[in-house]
Amino acid sequence: MSQNKASRGGAAAKGKKSNKPGAEDKREDVLQAVIIADSFQTRFLPFSLEKPRCLLPLANTPLIEYTLEFLAMNGVQEVFIYCGAHHDQIERYVHDSRWSPNARSCPFSSLEFIRVADARSIGDFLRDLDKRNIIGGDFVLVHGDLVSNISLDAALAAHRARREANRDSCMTLVLREAGEGEHNTKTKGITPAFIIDPNAKRCLHYEEIHPLQNDHYVTLDPSILENREAEARTDLIDAEIDICTPDVLALWSESFDYELPRANFLHGVLKDWELNGKMIHTEIVNEGYSARVRNLQMYDAISRDVLSGWTYPFTPECNLLPGQSYQSQGDNVYQEDDVEIESGTDVFDSVIGKDTHIGSGSVVQNSIIGRNCKIGSNVRITNSYIWSDTTVHDGAVVEHAIIAEKAVLGKKAVVHEGALVSFGVQLGEETDVKSAAMLSLLSPSGQLVSPQPEFVGSGGKGALFEDLEDDETDFDDPSRLQRSLIYSLEDLDLSDSSVSTLADDDDLSDDESGPVSPSTSQPTSRSRLSSFASDDSGAPTFSSFHSDAVHGLLDVLRGTSGNFESEKLEFMSLRLANNASDSAMRKAVATAFVRRAIELMTSENDALEPSKAAKQVLTSRAGATNFISEVGVGDNSVPEQIEFALAVQKACVSSSRFVEVAKTGNLLAAMLQQMYDLDILEEEGILGWWEDDRGKEEGLMSEVREKCQPLVEWLENADEESDEEEEDDDDDDDE
Repeated sequence: MSQNKASRGGAAAKGKKSNKPGAEDKREDVLQAVIIADSFQTRFLPFSLEKPRCLLPLANTPLIEYTLEFLAMNGVQEVFIYCGAHHDQIERYVHDSRWSPNARSCPFSSLEFIRVADARSIGDFLRDLDKRNIIGGDFVLVHGDLVSNISLDAALAAHRARREANRDSCMTLVLREAGEGEHNTKTKGITPAFIIDPNAKRCLHYEEIHPLQNDHYVTLDPSILENREAEARTDLIDAEIDICTPDVLALWSESFDYELPRANFLHGVLKDWELNGKMIHTEIVNEGYSARVRNLQMYDAISRDVLSGWTYPFTPECNLLPGQSYQSQGDNVYQEDDVEIESGTDVFDSVIGKDTHIGSGSVVQNSIIGRNCKIGSNVRITNSYIWSDTTVHDGAVVEHAIIAEKAVLGKKAVVHEGALVSFGVQLGEETDVKSAAMLSLLSPSGQLVSPQPEFVGSGGKGALFEDLEDDETDFDDPSRLQRSLIYSLEDLDLSDSSVSTLADDDDLSDDESGPVSPSTSQPTSRSRLSSFASDDSGAPTFSSFHSDAVHGLLDVLRGTSGNFESEKLEFMSLRLANNASDSAMRKAVATAFVRRAIELMTSENDALEPSKAAKQVLTSRAGATNFISEVGVGDNSVPEQIEFALAVQKACVSSSRFVEVAKTGNLLAAMLQQMYDLDILEEEGILGWWEDDRGKEEGLMSEVREKCQPLVEWLENADEESDEEEEDDDDDDDE
């Protein structure tokens, strides 16, 4: 392999800019691209434990193929691929493909892999890139999960013209206009909000808004709107296609706390533009396709767009990979050579890979099936993804799920909506996989697990995948909305409409002049300010509060450090520092106590029953009762008690992934009983919680709640007996 074509591991010196006169200008004529191939800040577990996200199949084609095609069609000449986890798989795949620098078909003059072993974020990657000094001019920054057919010619020309006019113009964001309504490739759960000067195309402010926020507005700095018009845009698809100058890398290096390109970097640079003097612009296009496979929900949405032809020329019949042979068969079905479909089988709106066999009487609808799959008779597969080398035996049912490579589904097995069956998992006959369940051969740490027949059936292989990071996530963290295949607000007692993208007059303080006009997307006067949901940092502070608060309480409950007197001071200081709400405080307290009880119930050495675990967690540490009363419940009014009981219920529901639902229900009943005995909750508080509609929602909330009915009936009967005794006393007094 020649040095000018590629170098594994990336020796920085090979790409350094020359000090000779005119060398930098020459380098600026070469369009470079940087691909972030690692899966930081994305959720593709359990699949990404075994294979890098950029190599997972989208419509039977590895994701990175779409990204490299996009760069090639836009004239990129030099490519740097940043690899973290599974770097060996990525390098092997590329070097064995037509993108290899040794291949005659490779359109790039050079392609280089760069590893950063200790990187923990995208920010670490980009700061490392700045140190290497291998970027000589404009470069395109993308991610290895990009699917786009947009031409960058106009955006590149506009970027270069702005840079020539003003060297402080350092970055251009390429955004796709999508309208204010529903759109398939709008990211669910988090809405990017841009404040843009429509004349200069300059980005003035950036926020991320979501349904879980306590406050639904943020005030803009008045100075950014002085003598400018501004549009508030929440209708844009941001696939994070950025045209950058080397100044962008310097800005990353100046702020070591930046981790994310948007919530941290973009927000921070725009907020401090007077200090750094750098300007960021936008190019908004209204044609073409642009989206990132950021999470499983976007994987689902983009797969359907590929099948529907919205991503042309990146569609099945275009056969992106050498050796592919997809042809249209009618009914929006695309299949490769040597596919065998027996009579009596219905296949429509689907993609079928080579050497796949589908038995008689089966139905395949709105699904993508990989190569060399064996699908039995009378199988029903709807809205699902079956990766290569998978076996589905007779009578099995798969409903809106993902089945990874080499998995086996036994006869009459049923995989319900949102479930994920990872590589090599085997399900026994008549196994019923619950909605949203994740099954894997590996634990979160990457170790092989012992089979769990209760989840994979008799003779099956695999176990329930318990992602411990989920347990670290606050109810208010929007990332939790994107962690499953199915987007749902069902368990959150809210809807998308609860996201207030534009503030009302009443939401503004006295020194604010007014809101943005929703009809014009412009300030109602140039001196007025627009309002968006978030805090000054651009990140939801209550999420970090929750994590820190819960861990601090757990240390006290475990007896590893501190006591509740000192913890109360720490807790209140943490609340003030993060401006956390009463709701966030209740959730943190409830989560910590429930989590500790779950630990006691699942201890390998001496597991406790729910009643004993509840008693121990509430009484074994001095000061625990007062802490819950004063910090968790608050003023001890009935409404506050109801809110805290709801928080405990939600914490038990969240813990149902670690223990059976019945046990979490018993734990909830035991904790409410103990808190009643300890005078933390009164009878009116528990009965008020029982009647509250928020605790009656269908699903796990209702299942956990059912176990509390005996306690409620006991309280109601005790109340009636008390009333009867009072009446008898009154009668005695009358006599």
